Amino acid sequence: MEKVYLTKLAPNCGCAAKVGPGTLAGVLCGLPKFQDTNLLVGTETSDDAAVYRISDELAMIQTLDFFTPVADDPYDFGQIAAANALSDVYAMGGEPKTALNIVAFPKNMDTAILGEIMKGGADKVMEAGAVLAGGHTIQDDTPKYGLSVTGFVHPDKFWKNYGAQTGDRLILTKPLGTGIVNTAIKADMVSEEAREATLKSMKTLNRYARDVLKRHTVHACTDVTGFGLGGHGTEMADGSKKTLVIDTKALPILPDVEEYASMGLIPGGAYRNREFAAKSGYISTAELWREDLVFDPQTSGGLLAAVPADEAEEILLELSESALSCAMIGEVTDRENHALEIR
Repeated sequence: MEKVYLTKLAPNCGCAAKVGPGTLAGVLCGLPKFQDTNLLVGTETSDDAAVYRISDELAMIQTLDFFTPVADDPYDFGQIAAANALSDVYAMGGEPKTALNIVAFPKNMDTAILGEIMKGGADKVMEAGAVLAGGHTIQDDTPKYGLSVTGFVHPDKFWKNYGAQTGDRLILTKPLGTGIVNTAIKADMVSEEAREATLKSMKTLNRYARDVLKRHTVHACTDVTGFGLGGHGTEMADGSKKTLVIDTKALPILPDVEEYASMGLIPGGAYRNREFAAKSGYISTAELWREDLVFDPQTSGGLLAAVPADEAEEILLELSESALSCAMIGEVTDRENHALEIR
């Protein structure tokens, strides 16, 4: 297999390549509105996946996610892309069942590389307990990979990205900084410690955090991906009609992120995420690099959950026992004139 540095083939890596949330919202608002009493979650609340009721006991979760390379190693890229796509089902409290490959691959690139990408994805689907049942491929100058995933959940028990209540505590189940570290990787300025920690985090399924959270009360949940903690937090705040207070000194952070952020290695998506949050309003007293981190686009990030205060410590303990880099990062308050307060 020829040696190729996949991240050099794309101007933006992973979820940092997503269309900005403000631009996307402007496009979606012009689409027709679909009415179906069995469609429990559609596009209206910018949630992580669609939920469609099949019976009184069963609902189907549908999602898809694909992106450009976020790792140079093809097998790593496949694992990360699959973990990221599966995450949407976990963010709804569901169980993935089937997955389909989504592939774009250059005409003249060694197909052994494609085989390794798809093997990485297949292994991660297998770890999730789902089945890979097919897919679709096209030729493209820039490699892209991801999955369309279908999962199951009880129609009365799935999580939404809104519903947070005043007094809830905010728990994040993975460290932040993947966008900043991946920018440092593209600039050939990353440490091996930061690279390895970031790869490990991005390849970790949110299945294990979901398993812990399902044993407790969850008022709202979303996964933190391309719109960053700030963008996804804004959606949770607006949907819940609350304000999220984020303690940046409590955030779990990947190695060397402060150094890279202070050097200006901030992906362009962070600025689009900041602009989106500004429309709903945010105030910040945090250091600039910490504020940048809040808006850093994450690839295969953790779950952000709003949980009752009296259950938060037990949830953190159980997450820690599962070897997850989790933290209590803030709280939910009555709605102010802004969606986010960043301290």
